[in-house]
Amino acid sequence: MLFDVAIVGAGPAGSWTAHQLARRGARVALIDGSHPREKPCGGGVTGRAMALVRDAIGPVATSRIRTARFVDSSRQAGAVVPLDDDMLMVASRTEFDGRLLTAARLAGATLLTSRVVDVAGRAGSFEIATTSGPIRAAAVVGADGANSLVRRRFARPFTRSQLTIATGYFAGGVTSNEIVIELTARPPGYIWSFPRPSHLAIGICTQADGTDRPELLRQTTLAWIQATGIARGARGLDWYSWPIPSLAPDSFRALVTSGPGWYLVGDAAGLVDPLTREGIYYALLSGTWAADALRTSTDASRRVYDQRVADEIGDELARAARYKAQFFTARFARLLLDGIDASEAIRAIVADLVAGCQSYRDLKWRLLKTFEVGLAWKLLTGSAS
Repeated sequence: MLFDVAIVGAGPAGSWTAHQLARRGARVALIDGSHPREKPCGGGVTGRAMALVRDAIGPVATSRIRTARFVDSSRQAGAVVPLDDDMLMVASRTEFDGRLLTAARLAGATLLTSRVVDVAGRAGSFEIATTSGPIRAAAVVGADGANSLVRRRFARPFTRSQLTIATGYFAGGVTSNEIVIELTARPPGYIWSFPRPSHLAIGICTQADGTDRPELLRQTTLAWIQATGIARGARGLDWYSWPIPSLAPDSFRALVTSGPGWYLVGDAAGLVDPLTREGIYYALLSGTWAADALRTSTDASRRVYDQRVADEIGDELARAARYKAQFFTARFARLLLDGIDASEAIRAIVADLVAGCQSYRDLKWRLLKTFEVGLAWKLLTGSAS
């Protein structure tokens, strides 16, 4: 059987692309032997991301997040940002991804529980080699994450300098209604605790080309867990490691997201916020746009997809990448905590950043329009003087 579209990877990007295509009558093969599964990321689902899929997946068990607490464990200091209802929810990725996969299958997509080992163009179509045998399709979508095989076959793989490593622990049997974040200068990144319905996801994010190996990063995370007491009463700590794209501004301006008959979506396209490392919203959005382009599958529709990703996602994430250099410094972390503690206006801005509804395009001007102009300027410049 020749499928209209083969989608490699059944995470949020792949399952949502499959759902959007199948409900329009396309013959879709969704190929993945491991989903749904728990993922090492925080699992935060912003209100805008949930709005894209709520009608298709129905209610999902989530931890409602009431506050974001920023800490500086070296100074024993902290500041709290209140979050309105539905600004940020944390879901079990097993359930959230599973609901998206079920929605795709109910719409008519065929799930093939195999691992893809190769993809190649063959006379106007594609042959996808899997552990269960070959699949043929007129088009192929790479939704297979940071180490995307589809990307490696048709574009350039991400370098280590374009990847973040996320590593840490699931703390079983404990949860809460707040996220906890500490910005770190060494290594440059942040440590987090996100409460899921049945456990805490605790970890550290930093660039993969840094000097710290995953084992040392997990030791840093363990020391933070002990210093903060965040996982007190946990039944156990199960470790994980995972790569996440984290591109520089120039890389976003040069994004390659499609070619003749093939598309990249979500993490495989590099569509992850370099500051927060949030990618679910961009995974769902790019999946919707790829499905739109594949309805006609012309060169013109593919160019529309590329341009839309560049204009509506790439430009925004490039701005985030420009902020990153000053963000993960000890000076900025101190200024941020002081700003949150001193200013209701800055607390509101930080809440919107956490929830994904504050654009980086307008961030500078919103900060400068607060009454705390001096404090806002310090945050923008990273200057304590």
